[in-house]
Amino acid sequence: MTALESIQELKKRMSNSIIGQDRLCERLILVLLADGNMLLEGLPGLAKTRAIKTLAKELDCGLSRIQFTPDLLPSDITGTEIYQPELEEKFIFQEGPIFSNLILADEINRAPAKVQSALLEAMEERQVSVAGKTYKMDPLFMVMATQNPVEQEGTYPLPEAQMDRFLMHVMIDYPDDNSELEILRLNRSEQTSKKQTTHEKLSPEIIFEARKEIAAVKISENVEKYIVDLVSATRYPKKYSEKLDEWIEFGASPRGTIALDRSARTHAWMNGQDFVSPDDVRAVIHDCLRHRLILSYEANAEGVRPDQALDEVLKLVAVIG
Repeated sequence: MTALESIQELKKRMSNSIIGQDRLCERLILVLLADGNMLLEGLPGLAKTRAIKTLAKELDCGLSRIQFTPDLLPSDITGTEIYQPELEEKFIFQEGPIFSNLILADEINRAPAKVQSALLEAMEERQVSVAGKTYKMDPLFMVMATQNPVEQEGTYPLPEAQMDRFLMHVMIDYPDDNSELEILRLNRSEQTSKKQTTHEKLSPEIIFEARKEIAAVKISENVEKYIVDLVSATRYPKKYSEKLDEWIEFGASPRGTIALDRSARTHAWMNGQDFVSPDDVRAVIHDCLRHRLILSYEANAEGVRPDQALDEVLKLVAVIG
């Protein structure tokens, strides 16, 4: 079985367990293959936790779940040095839950800034520094942070500079009625059935092999220019339209350009293509850029959302060639 066939099988198994959230399954796998981290936003009970647990169950790797609360300390995530008087080396480092492969950072906006920074440093640098020593993370590493769009009282919203560290900001909504019925039946069958799945777990080596193939996906100069033009339109909206200029205060950073490139190449590969088309770029632009835009006061007053601004960008920016 090729790397692509293995990934398609993984997606199919996840979709069978997380009914009505096919897009969430696809985005979760895409971010893992693109070697990024994901911020997931949705109402309670929409299978955010189940999604990352299902991915960990299907992969031969570790999972850590960190419930963010206002009294959490940075050392609760990264780990700390423990005094052991009976040992020759008196202080030994006890690893925190961040030292795993898949990390579920549940309700990240409930913890104070110091704790968020500790997590984001590990995400960006892939290492943790404690007492002057550096500890490397595992090569297979991904953080899926969740936040709840309601109940904002007593939360610590992520600053824009920290949001920028996430490859994608994915929004999920309620499943449709037919999917809801299937969820009901699946939950009932899981309660009554004691059957254990017997299929073999996916080796992390498949992920690394897929990443090598993704790196080889071709992207033409015209599509590269299209990506740069889309990001440029968020920075200099006045060049494109008066309405866009009124809406966008600050545009996407160079990290947005890199995220679009990596995500578009991964999207193309997952669909069996060895080249990136403008459609691949358009398919990922909202998830890659919605958290990188800062809208104006007027836009917020009118109820304009980042997705609407990005829709307008897509209308105004033409593909060359």
